[in-house]
Amino acid sequence: MQSQLLRFHARNEPMQLLQILNDVLAEIDPKQAMDIREEMPEQTVKRMSSLLGMLKYKPPGNLSDVSSFRQGLVTGSKPVVHPILHWLLQKVPELKKRVYLARFLVKLEVPAEFLQDDIINDTYHQYEELVEGFKTYHKEREHLRSSGFSTAEIRRDINAMEEEKDQLLKRVERLKRRVESVSNHQRMLEQARQLRVEKEREESLTHQKQEQKNQLFQAEQRLLRLQQQLKDLRQAAADAHPESLMKRLEEEIKINSYMVTEKLPKELEGLRRTVQYMQKVSSEPAMGQADLQDMEGKIKEVDSQINQLIEKKMMRNDPMDDKLTLYRQQASIIIRKKESKAEELQEAREELAAAERELKQRSSQGQGSNGEEVIRGDELKRLVAKLRSKGTTYKKKRQEIAELRAEYGVLQRTEEILRQRHDAVQQKLQTVEAQKGISGYSDTQEELERVSAIKSDLDEKKGRTLDDMSEMVKKLNSMIVEKKSALAPIIKELRSLRQRRAELNQEYEEKKAQYESCAAGLESNRSKLEQEVKALREEMAQKENRYHYINSVSEIIEMQIQRAAEEMKAYVSSDPQEKKKTIREVYMKNIAEQELLGKKLREEQKVVRENHSANMEQMKMWRDLEQLMECKRQCFIKAQNQVSIGQVIQEGGEDRLVL
Repeated sequence: MQSQLLRFHARNEPMQLLQILNDVLAEIDPKQAMDIREEMPEQTVKRMSSLLGMLKYKPPGNLSDVSSFRQGLVTGSKPVVHPILHWLLQKVPELKKRVYLARFLVKLEVPAEFLQDDIINDTYHQYEELVEGFKTYHKEREHLRSSGFSTAEIRRDINAMEEEKDQLLKRVERLKRRVESVSNHQRMLEQARQLRVEKEREESLTHQKQEQKNQLFQAEQRLLRLQQQLKDLRQAAADAHPESLMKRLEEEIKINSYMVTEKLPKELEGLRRTVQYMQKVSSEPAMGQADLQDMEGKIKEVDSQINQLIEKKMMRNDPMDDKLTLYRQQASIIIRKKESKAEELQEAREELAAAERELKQRSSQGQGSNGEEVIRGDELKRLVAKLRSKGTTYKKKRQEIAELRAEYGVLQRTEEILRQRHDAVQQKLQTVEAQKGISGYSDTQEELERVSAIKSDLDEKKGRTLDDMSEMVKKLNSMIVEKKSALAPIIKELRSLRQRRAELNQEYEEKKAQYESCAAGLESNRSKLEQEVKALREEMAQKENRYHYINSVSEIIEMQIQRAAEEMKAYVSSDPQEKKKTIREVYMKNIAEQELLGKKLREEQKVVRENHSANMEQMKMWRDLEQLMECKRQCFIKAQNQVSIGQVIQEGGEDRLVL
């Protein structure tokens, strides 16, 4: 029994799966609601395939063949139906919208020969225009739905505007009644109307005047900018001598070469060392308090060794070393100035690039619809003041850059001279060290000086950091005091506002509870009424369908009764012509004709059966005769070929005898 139930369930499962698929499609398109058992499988597959095609469903890769897909739909195969259900249930709202739009946007295919008719062509063009209009209205509807406007708010606004309209109409009526009692009221009304028109015209003219003033101001500012640009270009052209251009280019080349060959590689190397140090620190295990104390002890030992070496160096006080120290200090000062100026130059370039980017961004944001900048009055005044301050600052900075470039050239030349002197003194020192037998002493001394300079820089940075931190703490304390004093009245006001807020919140909660209770009651009444209306509409639809069905059946029965009455009248009639028109007579005549035809065909069949053997022998004799004639034809052709070959051979022998 259990096996029979399983077999019954297995037979019905594809049908249930197809019914589920049809129910899902009916949820998307209500026209698809039906019982698939009352429909032929071919019609079901055709209907589902057309709807899935309209919904732009693409079968999986292994079901790309249309025939296999259709066969899977017919049999209710799970590998075919399950992906369809998964795809449909993921996009139900979108597919409902697509089905709704397809009713109006899928165009009817009209053959080209039918479009030759003017009426049909005009109708089809009107149909296309209506489709385009539907697209436009649908886009506007979607835009309104997404814009956040609700129908309730619009209705409230409309009601409010209607109430205002009614109030205005009442006021107008009252004013009319009051004015009618005044003499010459028509003339006064006409004068008032003209006054209103003139005021509106005055407002429009004032607006145009303001716009023209703004345009004039913008044109003047644009003229000033263009004049300033022209002035700058003329100054640049006046200073554009070949010698000055070459000198400027040489300075820029020297600055860029210094940045590329010395400054940037040093910064890059410093960053690499920092990264390596950070990687090394991150790769090492976590240090405890004991490790930190050991490191601090080692640092103190190294500091003491450095101090001892510095003291030993100061105790020697060699005059040659003093001269070299002076040169080294000058060289280090020049190098530091050079590095500081290079950093200032780099910062100035970065600020200039950032200002240019900001200018491009502001100009792109300030472009109007016609490609011109749209600047308001106050904003334009602020921009002009800012540009003037920027212009003066730019001129000062430009002058400072020119001075720095000149100073940089002098310092570079001084550096070259000092470097040459340093190289000469270094060679002398190396020869003296070689003579005294202490080669490498100067390098050790330079290393000690470098270490001492690093230590002094670190100490200076530490002191500067502490000063900055103390100053920052003072500033923060003063800012906190100022903020507290500024916030005191605001806090007092905030307390009263909080109390007011609590009262308003309590009132709001009470009103909200009242509103929700009222809304719940109205909603329940509305739902009940909707259910009653829905039930009545369904009952009305059923009654209407039943009414139309009964009317159709009654009309069919009346037609059948009328036809039977006419048949009886013709059959009972004494007129032979009328009797011949009856259906019975027609059918009897057809039956007699068919019986005669059958009898004739049976006689012909009998004759054919009797002559079948003789005809078969006759056909066989004709086939034998045909084969005999074909054999004779082949023999004749062979004989003709042999005769022609013999003649050719004979003619060839005669030619040889003649030779």
